[in-house]
Amino acid sequence: MALRNILRFGDRTLNKVSRPVDKFNDRIHTLLDDMRETLLAADGVGLAAPQVGVLRRVVIVMDTNKETETPEEQIIELINPEIIFTDGEQTGNEGCLSLPGEYGIVTRPNVVKVRAFDRYGKEFEYLGEGLTARAFCHEIDHLDGHLFTEFAEHMLTPEELDELEGRDE
Repeated sequence: MALRNILRFGDRTLNKVSRPVDKFNDRIHTLLDDMRETLLAADGVGLAAPQVGVLRRVVIVMDTNKETETPEEQIIELINPEIIFTDGEQTGNEGCLSLPGEYGIVTRPNVVKVRAFDRYGKEFEYLGEGLTARAFCHEIDHLDGHLFTEFAEHMLTPEELDELEGRDE
């Protein structure tokens, strides 16, 4: 496993549409392993392959509702994911590893069911709620070349962010 560089806002790769995965081989396994290590090191909730410079439909998301021993065990690997069901609504602040320190107010579904393949090519479905549902939408948007800033109702100023986080200067 290796840490990969996370592309930053302004890199044109982030605005490109990713290609589906058609071979579930060692290259995909290495990509997933590297993405896991990169996500954990960055202390994020999700990561899409385009963020590490690979234009393939691969994302990983942490199920923050899943009680586990370690963050590693919360990671869900999704290859060729598609959203098949949504319900409810949540509005809240959202950020991105490709835009460090930037946050915006974004409305997303509160419940999201995805259909995807695992690293071995086996199809499965997964239901996420709250932050996990938000992360599913956010990461799948990356696969289509979209950043959360396109959906933000308002980008937060540093002062607004401090206020939301309860920091007083």
